[in-house]
Amino acid sequence: MKLSLWHKDNAQAVVAEAQDLIGRRLPLASRRRFLARGLTLGGLCLLGGCRIDDNATAEAALQRISRINDWAQGRLFDPALLAPTYPDSMIARPFPFNAFYGEDEVPRIDGGAFRLEVSGRVSRKQPWALDELRALPQSTQVTRHICVEGWSAIGKWGGPRLGDFLRAVGADLDARYVGVHCADDYYTSIDMATALHPQTLIALDWDDRPLPPKYGFPMKLRIPTKLGYKNPKHVRAIFVSNTFNRGYWEDQGYNWFGGS
Repeated sequence: MKLSLWHKDNAQAVVAEAQDLIGRRLPLASRRRFLARGLTLGGLCLLGGCRIDDNATAEAALQRISRINDWAQGRLFDPALLAPTYPDSMIARPFPFNAFYGEDEVPRIDGGAFRLEVSGRVSRKQPWALDELRALPQSTQVTRHICVEGWSAIGKWGGPRLGDFLRAVGADLDARYVGVHCADDYYTSIDMATALHPQTLIALDWDDRPLPPKYGFPMKLRIPTKLGYKNPKHVRAIFVSNTFNRGYWEDQGYNWFGGS
């Protein structure tokens, strides 16, 4: 899959903008907690005995480490490189449930009445029903979901490629960001190169069946090049923008790029 030269040359500008806005807007305590959790051995050496709970020098060092992490992830991202795939025999059944709420709080959505909202830098903004999404070319993948909490599981997802959907709605593919809002109040955003990656799916199916509610019905984004929190469930709206938008966990200190 070939992407425009813009997407290859400007990925770092997108990451830099994310770093700057998160660094200026995220509450200091939240940044410090997240950065402290993410310290590597090299980062600890850089601190040289500074206390991470109240030392301004440590805070500055932690911010530098975070920027290096974002820079490295942006450099490592290759829009043509595929995440590993696996045989069906390795699928985790049952697949773990994971959310910022309990399983008894999973949204219950009427698939017949569902309409995906589309907005921003697109020429066709009419809502999409599930049948219309299923009429697009479908793709299936067996890939590993990697959670920032330290666990992983292999799952099978199916649905149209997000890139095909963006082309179908006449999206500006030179825009910087694609963002989503979800029925459970979750939200996040990704760079356009990731949105156009051939493995980034609008997942409608899990293990060859319609996506169960606990896994994100009626649709989720499946992005195997990203950590789990960049794979939103219960998606109700997609927008295309040149304005940076963060995310639910990103606003609490998680890295915006979220993978390579």
